[in-house]
Amino acid sequence: MKNIGKTYKYCPSCGLKYEKEIGFYYGAMYVSYALGVALFVTCWVTINLFFPNANVFAQIAAISGLSIFLSPYLYALSKIIWANIFFSYDPDAINKFKKDQKA
Repeated sequence: MKNIGKTYKYCPSCGLKYEKEIGFYYGAMYVSYALGVALFVTCWVTINLFFPNANVFAQIAAISGLSIFLSPYLYALSKIIWANIFFSYDPDAINKFKKDQKA
């Protein structure tokens, strides 16, 4: 659990620097918030569709439990989504990296 959300500084294959600047991944908080809201709405709609007589406290408990259980996954996923907004795939990057390593 202590390594969840830990990222490499550089890609081991192509040498891409994953952090553009200090605090780059703070922007992932916005993505994490959006994922949390999507999880809440999905759980709430699902509970109300399949269990229409569920009481409010049961709904809160179910949504809170699921949010706590999935929080490490959502944290890692938000960092991945945030990074993919700013980094693009370069199919020739590994060749450039190998050329730079030889020089």
